Amino acid sequence: MSTLASVNSVIERLWPLAGASSWDSPGLVVGDPDRPVTHVHLAVDAVLDTVDEAVGMGADLLLVHHPLLFHGVSTVSEDTTKGAVVARLVRAGCGLVAAHTNADVVETGTSRVLAHQLGLVDQRPITPGATDDTGLGIVGRLPHAMTLVALARQLGDMLPPTASGIRVAGDADRVVETVALCAGAGDSLLADPAVLAADVYVTSDLRHHPASDARELMRLGRGPALVDVSHWAAEWLWLDTAAAQLRRELHDVEVTLSDLRTDPWDFAVVQ
Repeated sequence: MSTLASVNSVIERLWPLAGASSWDSPGLVVGDPDRPVTHVHLAVDAVLDTVDEAVGMGADLLLVHHPLLFHGVSTVSEDTTKGAVVARLVRAGCGLVAAHTNADVVETGTSRVLAHQLGLVDQRPITPGATDDTGLGIVGRLPHAMTLVALARQLGDMLPPTASGIRVAGDADRVVETVALCAGAGDSLLADPAVLAADVYVTSDLRHHPASDARELMRLGRGPALVDVSHWAAEWLWLDTAAAQLRRELHDVEVTLSDLRTDPWDFAVVQ
């Protein structure tokens, strides 16, 4: 029978911790390594809703993309969000493991999944990793050139709906072919030469000032159009791929994934 330790060993083989960024904190967060595991549930975020869902399904392990504890904490009191999550997991005997930037940089990582969904060809990492097939972000070409608005609509059809929708900077009729993308927050790559050379950059969580500067570069003909999508939605696509990988490795473990929307916004007022 699989244990938390043996399942975590598979997780670390699929998404090696050595690939994680220095500021990140993936890995085992909650749980007894010797406890049996018969059911793993996948979600993007370890929040109260996904914890309750996992516990309600009888899962022994909640595997999430985003770490619950990025930095050291001084309390896990249950009147704090992180404390409430940890307490519910411990009481239910459900472990918690995070695979974050170590799951971004692998050949089947979050950006790769998004790139494959778009049908990009000639894919290569924006920031190369240890091998040719690994690294952060993806650059590739659309099978056929299309307008910027058509690309935004294709993303809208691919991604689960959220209140924030899809935001675009650029002429709707601009023809795009080369796409740079980074699933999750990607404004740190805005100045990368591969991004600047693309026709459009697709990512999430673009802040005002970096996005404004990038838009001005676009107007000067020196940078891409921008498409800002939900952080949760872009990374949620990866769960299906991750679940399939785990099923191939863990023959005695049920693997399920969450459809719960953990994007933080509930509604928007369009002006």
